[in-house]
Amino acid sequence: MVADYKILNEEADHLAKQLFGDDIKKRTGFSSRLMDICSKASGKDFLLIHNPGGWGSTDMKGLLLWERSIIEGVSATIGKLGYQCSLMQYFRSDHGWRAVLGDVREQSRFFSSKAKTMAAELEFVTRHFDTLRVIMIGVSQGAAFSNAVAQNINGENRVFSIEMGIPFPYKSRRVITKRTLALDSNGLMPDALMDWNVPTIFRTYLTAPFRWMKFRMRGKRVKFTYCINVPGHDYNWDYPEVQHKIENFLNSNFSNKGNMEGKGK
Repeated sequence: MVADYKILNEEADHLAKQLFGDDIKKRTGFSSRLMDICSKASGKDFLLIHNPGGWGSTDMKGLLLWERSIIEGVSATIGKLGYQCSLMQYFRSDHGWRAVLGDVREQSRFFSSKAKTMAAELEFVTRHFDTLRVIMIGVSQGAAFSNAVAQNINGENRVFSIEMGIPFPYKSRRVITKRTLALDSNGLMPDALMDWNVPTIFRTYLTAPFRWMKFRMRGKRVKFTYCINVPGHDYNWDYPEVQHKIENFLNSNFSNKGNMEGKGK
């Protein structure tokens, strides 16, 4: 583990220059984010990175309850195995229509630019923190982004990915390895977005404005995206199949820390 953060910062700046050339704003943002990631990783066994669904800009407080439950469930399971972990969110888009338009281009290209940037960050962090393991957690577009990032990492065997409900347009581009857990169903009903059930998806989006108006009339201010409830496209930690598959994935890849330390004596 590198203790000299001055050297870390110099190397981060050098990497930023390689990636972004003379674009000072992007270089500064990249270096700052990378040092923040290093700070969160320091002294931890695991770094959990949540890639939000949708446009990738929703913070923890604004997440749908079921998406938040997955993050909490993974964190709790890692804790039960005896490991210390740090949690962060990776926002791939800002708020506002300009950012949304920019993300549309990225999504249509399977996040080609932003996935390469995050992959470079993860390679940097795992190189300097040589016992750290990283788990990306993503649902919907966040799952697609996680998969794109994993494909851009050069053989790094300490970066894992839990991906739920990757939308149909990305399925053909998805690559699943032994370090990937891909959930295509919540175990209760088919995921209409994954199966590209067009009539169901169409009805969901068509009726969403009415649900949103109903909340507004009751004096409840909710995000419009909360009213888009595609059947099967939720992966609550309380669903038996979801919880079982994630816990099994984590337990099979990471032995209990106490057992590992016992074997080392």
